[in-house]
Amino acid sequence: MANPRIPHLFPQDRKPCVAPAEGPIMVHLVVNVENWRFDQPMPRTLITPPHGKETVPDVPNFSWVDYGMRAGLARMLQAISVRGLPASTSCNASVIDAYPRAAQAMLEAGWEFIGHGMHQQAINHAGAEQELIENSLEKLHRFTGKRPRGWLSPGLRETVDTPDILAAAGVEYVCDWVIDDLPNWMRVKQGSLIQMPYNLELNDSIIYAIERHSTPEFLLRLTRTLALFEQECEQAPRVLALGLHPHLMGVPHRFGDFEKMLDLLMASSKVCFMTGGQIADWFKSQCPAPRPQ
Repeated sequence: MANPRIPHLFPQDRKPCVAPAEGPIMVHLVVNVENWRFDQPMPRTLITPPHGKETVPDVPNFSWVDYGMRAGLARMLQAISVRGLPASTSCNASVIDAYPRAAQAMLEAGWEFIGHGMHQQAINHAGAEQELIENSLEKLHRFTGKRPRGWLSPGLRETVDTPDILAAAGVEYVCDWVIDDLPNWMRVKQGSLIQMPYNLELNDSIIYAIERHSTPEFLLRLTRTLALFEQECEQAPRVLALGLHPHLMGVPHRFGDFEKMLDLLMASSKVCFMTGGQIADWFKSQCPAPRPQ
């Protein structure tokens, strides 16, 4: 098979499911909150090093993200909270120690914490994957009082074993597989695991840090996506996930567009806002987990 974890299906071939009563377009706000370690090379850079030689510490690129953890996240928390919207945070577990004020603010806002590794480092480069995943989940559990139900790998990078390790650890859904507008059950060795829709095309990291588009691009893409989903949801529900980062969407020149994006979604009678766990619960109610073979 082309995809070893999830069988290929066209949307019209899926088992019909009933949309949530709140609305057939389930918007999932995923705010990626990360700890980029000062004494390590930066996971991504905005400014290239002089003479093409990487430096540690990398003060300008560390500062780029640290600004987001200070001013950017505060703005985004307020914008989401004043509108009364639910959100999820894919949170590096070490954020709890590195940015305790930020972690506490997200907890008090009622955001769902999704596992996102210990630091912002791809798990296929970190070694001891099973231990890393367990330590990350347990640290978030101790802080929030709840075992994380979801996982989003740093950089969406996995090993061939990651879904099996996540399922064995009790994780219910993973956001790494950006293959569909509705969840799917994944093949795992034991237990069960949901592929939760996430997004690369509606993701500020892709739009601004990689493709380097101008500010209006994200709002434009969202407007067009929503218009299509409003048509398609007459036949079947849709999950509309937004990948967000405080150092990208929380900066002053983009923040106005972020607020417009939220207001655009709220103005649609077909939209409801859900956390990852709420979407997982809805999916399980419509498509129970397959029996182990």
